Amino acid sequence: MNTVLITIDGHRLNVEPKKSILNAALEADIYIPHLCHHPDLPDIGACRLCVVEIDGCDEIKTACSTKVEDGMIIHTKTEKLNAMRRLSMELMLANHVDDCTTCPKYLKCELQSLIQYLGVSTSRLRRTLNSVPVNTSNPLIVRDLNRCVSCGRCVRVCKEIRGVNVLEYGITEDDRIMVDIRNHNSLENENCRFCGACVEVCPTGALQDKEGVFKKNLNRELGLIPCKAECPANIDVPKYVRYIKEGKYQDAIAVIREKAPFPHSLGYVCMAFCESACRRKEINKALSIRELKRFAAEHDNGLWRDKVVFKPKTNKKVAVVGSGPAGLTAAYYLSKCGHEVTVFEKLPVAGGMMSTGIPEYRLPREAVQAEIAEIERAGVTILTNTKVNSLVDLKGKGFNKILLAIGTGKGVRLPIPGADLENVYENIEFLQMVSLKEPVTVGEKVVVLGGGNVAFDCARVAKRLGAKDITIACLESREAMTASDDEIEEGTEEGIKILNSRTFVSIESHGNNAAGVKCQEVASFSFDENKRLQLQIAPDSEHIIPADTVIFATGQRAEVPKEWNLTTGRGNSIVTEDGMKISDSDIYAVGDAVYGTSSVIKAIAAGRKVASAIDIALGGDGIIEDKLTEDVIPNPYVGKDESFLSIERAKNECEGALSRIENFKEVNHCLSESSACKESNRCLQCDLRTQITKPKLWAEYKIK
Repeated sequence: MNTVLITIDGHRLNVEPKKSILNAALEADIYIPHLCHHPDLPDIGACRLCVVEIDGCDEIKTACSTKVEDGMIIHTKTEKLNAMRRLSMELMLANHVDDCTTCPKYLKCELQSLIQYLGVSTSRLRRTLNSVPVNTSNPLIVRDLNRCVSCGRCVRVCKEIRGVNVLEYGITEDDRIMVDIRNHNSLENENCRFCGACVEVCPTGALQDKEGVFKKNLNRELGLIPCKAECPANIDVPKYVRYIKEGKYQDAIAVIREKAPFPHSLGYVCMAFCESACRRKEINKALSIRELKRFAAEHDNGLWRDKVVFKPKTNKKVAVVGSGPAGLTAAYYLSKCGHEVTVFEKLPVAGGMMSTGIPEYRLPREAVQAEIAEIERAGVTILTNTKVNSLVDLKGKGFNKILLAIGTGKGVRLPIPGADLENVYENIEFLQMVSLKEPVTVGEKVVVLGGGNVAFDCARVAKRLGAKDITIACLESREAMTASDDEIEEGTEEGIKILNSRTFVSIESHGNNAAGVKCQEVASFSFDENKRLQLQIAPDSEHIIPADTVIFATGQRAEVPKEWNLTTGRGNSIVTEDGMKISDSDIYAVGDAVYGTSSVIKAIAAGRKVASAIDIALGGDGIIEDKLTEDVIPNPYVGKDESFLSIERAKNECEGALSRIENFKEVNHCLSESSACKESNRCLQCDLRTQITKPKLWAEYKIK
């Protein structure tokens, strides 16, 4: 490549022709003061801080707008230049608020850094001006024009990089030049895409993210992509959503499979923590990420299999006890690491709660079994109807490591009279019996105790078994119920009644059978310092809810055999070191049995983590990552879209209540291709912001 020779403050540099003096200097780690310059933006020479002197040239030049020429001798640190810079800075500061220590950008502000470098007074030319009210009217960005120095970065990034062109220069009532929204409009009415690029390039805090939009305790990449940060498995949500938008469904499913071997199951039952963090919800509603995941899974053509890497065989053996999402995820990755993995499952079917706990109308069994078949295809052996009675005996069969992933497969009965009557079930017991096609008689009247999703699972299953009168009774108020809004809505559509703010006195009997639940209304409740429940009972509120069947949906716990000789803690959880290893043994534990009942996606994340730890313990490198897609830099140009902010969240088609209670067929259908495309277009593409280069402050340069 041809280069030209220049000299900056005595430093000889070979640089590319047509490069600006400023870029040549900064790339050589030579600092020249600047503010309107940003490495990703076209330069305009507005701030007049990057002025330089060039031998043989009578004019002072701005380094950002002057191209290098062979033989140039450039000076950046003369008294004349320093005086010009100080004056330029003082003129900027004349209109700038003097409150550095209370500014959100304190210690991260480029203007503050320049004040320190140039040693200028912040008050010599200060004018008394009318304060402009801070604009917090839009959902995501705070605009504080009192901090604007008219560097134009935000205008340029919005126009040149994003192609949205929402911002322009304007003049205030007291003749200050400041950045304004086109037509003096709101960001929403000018069809802002709320990508956050303007905030990212602002050097002073004139544009800020609203408090709480991003978590400040995360590194920049994760912090700027809240959906990915909130996903326990750290799935790259924006990447697969973008692939769906582009019609590249095979790439979308590959992105998901890089982190999770159960994408289809997650598309049905994921808790969608990503959606709770989605910035789009501040505009109308969060992106329907779970439904897009399911759409990608249902358009899986299997091409990702060609890129899965299996490491050489290690001749090491691992036993996994329990075939739920945590155990199977760990087994899958350990097998890919070259280890021989055998999964032991006491039930006749693998899958844990995905196969025997979550009702089939919410998670079709064929979806789960197809994904388990992929895990078996990866070399994992699964033995069903195989109970492990002794860990010592299991170790004696030649296994180098044992992983316990037994979940929380035992329901909890409240300690009230009548809890052991006939026709009184625990939640897991009831759901497993139905899933395994065991005979269950519920009668006409069913009462479910509890207010979470599992309570609704039990109630809705009972409805499909023929019960006519079903009541969910719980301690919480309607607003405090832990069940999802969808579960509550669909349950009530199916005729399930909800009684809130109830405490349970006893289960009434008729002979050996349950006949009803004696309840009291709760005026209020709290927990003391020992986490003991304190109730305020409403006077004269005792009543009985008639019932042929009562189902406890009041919690779950691990069922740990005494013969295993393990230390257990609260809720019969297995006690481990760092959430994985059991003391100094070769035994590990993971998932709900350690942390308590959570979710499929958290179990998958836990399975990945323990697989890495076990691989290291077996002499591996612990690297379990799959790379099933190419690294493609997404197009930073998003363009103007007048309908973007008004696009409503896609909702999948749901069977009507009368038809769905007749059987266990799936209730919610997958998004259509047109709906998925439209929904993926709602994404704010927060990840594009991570492409924007973070400018260095003067103290970070070697030559200052």
